[in-house]
Amino acid sequence: MDLGIRGKSALVCGASRGLGRGCAEALAAEGVNVTLVARNLEVLQASASEIRAVSDSMITIVACDITTEEGRAQALSVCPQPDILVTNAAGPPTGDFRDWSRDDWIAALDANMLTPIELIKATVDGMMARGFGRIINITSSAVKAPIDSLGLSNGARSGLTGFVAGLARKTVARNVTINNLLPGPFETDRLAAIFSAAAESSGRTVDEVSAARRAANPAKRFGTRQEFGATCAFLCSQHAGYINGQNILLDGGGYPGTF
Repeated sequence: MDLGIRGKSALVCGASRGLGRGCAEALAAEGVNVTLVARNLEVLQASASEIRAVSDSMITIVACDITTEEGRAQALSVCPQPDILVTNAAGPPTGDFRDWSRDDWIAALDANMLTPIELIKATVDGMMARGFGRIINITSSAVKAPIDSLGLSNGARSGLTGFVAGLARKTVARNVTINNLLPGPFETDRLAAIFSAAAESSGRTVDEVSAARRAANPAKRFGTRQEFGATCAFLCSQHAGYINGQNILLDGGGYPGTF
């Protein structure tokens, strides 16, 4: 299927590894010119080189902290008018809410709620003026089924979800859609960190925690960045203009509910 987005431009955050990289790879494969944003320049350069090797798209990199005002300004100076925006930032620490300070909450909100909102604010009007835009926020399955040890993430990402629900209804008439992708367990550094914390607190090994989590999923495996990226690319396509304001869960069927 031709997704109809060849030649479009995309700004993809957290794109040097994991789910962000999966999105960048899938968009580049469709002929989208992608600006990859991440903090680690060395990893970013390596990822960009690997994507260029299998794509004829223009791949640009920006090494910055997207959760800061300065970082966002730097990224937007390189890609000021993206047709596609993929917001993504590392999740906050796990733990017990009794141990978190106000500063911990503010940091979580800055990274996982306010940063996506600021990026949307900077780009959505241009998208509407041009008559095309796709905004994808990478959030978490914890928005659908909260996880007790991820309270900071639960709160911040749920706030973003509520904001998007209202805004998306105001942009879609101009062919600008806003959707959230809710990943369950995917093979990422974030998942490895969660398993490490769980192993330390439970007295088990990381392998034991990982095996138990894999066995508990109906798919009996974890997701890959490639299948996550493919979903993102479709939502960014010309065929997805009627999918808007949605929270799309990718978890192998792990969520036990009907709705």
